[in-house]
Amino acid sequence: MTGPVLDAHLIVDRGTFRLDVPLRIGAGEVVGLLGPNGAGKTTALRALAGLQPLTAGYVTLGGRDLDRPDRRLWTPAERRPVGVVFQDYLLFPHLSAVDNVAFGPRRHGVERRAARQRAADWLRRVGLADYARHKPRQLSGGQAQRVALARALAVDPVLLLLDEPLAALDARTRLDTRAELHRHLAAHPGATLLVTHDPLDALVLADRLIIIEEGRIVQEGDAATITGQPRTDYVARLVGLNLYRGTAAGHTVHLGSGFALTAADALDGDVFVAFRPAAVALHPERPGGSPRNTWPATITGLQRHGDNLRVQLAGPIAAAADVTPAAAADLHLAPGQQVWAAVKATETRAYPADAPPATAGAAESAR
Repeated sequence: MTGPVLDAHLIVDRGTFRLDVPLRIGAGEVVGLLGPNGAGKTTALRALAGLQPLTAGYVTLGGRDLDRPDRRLWTPAERRPVGVVFQDYLLFPHLSAVDNVAFGPRRHGVERRAARQRAADWLRRVGLADYARHKPRQLSGGQAQRVALARALAVDPVLLLLDEPLAALDARTRLDTRAELHRHLAAHPGATLLVTHDPLDALVLADRLIIIEEGRIVQEGDAATITGQPRTDYVARLVGLNLYRGTAAGHTVHLGSGFALTAADALDGDVFVAFRPAAVALHPERPGGSPRNTWPATITGLQRHGDNLRVQLAGPIAAAADVTPAAAADLHLAPGQQVWAAVKATETRAYPADAPPATAGAAESAR
């Protein structure tokens, strides 16, 4: 078969909310679907799984139409070649691991003995052959996640849907399970859609990222494109950048209210400009020296951020700055304190804002 395994245009109306997302996924491709709460990620997943009828649009999987409202065509969930791993796994508490995995094939019409044999084989593949008789309450979080994955893959799905598959795990288990999941996804011949809030999960597991906000795609591309050139406030926060929108004239980007930044890139017209919080230096007085961007700022918040402190700044522009604990102590940083912020032009990147207008807030910083 040529063309994408999944070819869909998901249009779902729910009250005043409309999901309108075109979606194509190729064979062996993993697509990460990200967005803030209420963006429509779960609605998209439910529409593909057959748990939420489309208002308009279509879902075609493996060349077969599953949902076309204009033709009154609707395929229920149990008849779709789709495997789903839910956030809470939804394992049947009264069934053993092998019977949980066998449930999928049995639901698709496989005879009981053959279904159990297939389930046993999948438990072996995910490293749980010795846990076949265990009930869900006897499994760790990572083991339960692998049983849920085996159950989804045991139906030989053309499309695999993963709904926050690592969210319920602690940090150490999450690290190990992410690596295990990556191995299984690499071997899956069908299409995979990963719905997640975690940028690290998406960057490690997905080949391509789609960002949705308010029911529509606002950015799409590989990890390097998304992380290097965010186009909305949400994406900037996701990848840890300060982001602004303005008008460029050469190396100068005018952001409004009379404030301008000097960028390393020379452009003209509508642009985004971004820099890392770690590129922001804080000073008790206005710094001198080499030409760079400087502005007076007020500290509005301090939080631990990895090995550093994340300082939230208000002023002509709102920004986040990362400083070491030693630097914070030397400057006696505290909420309400007045400081000067500085960013070298060489640390400031500008790029054309040639995508469709983003959601409100894209012209502000990644707070």
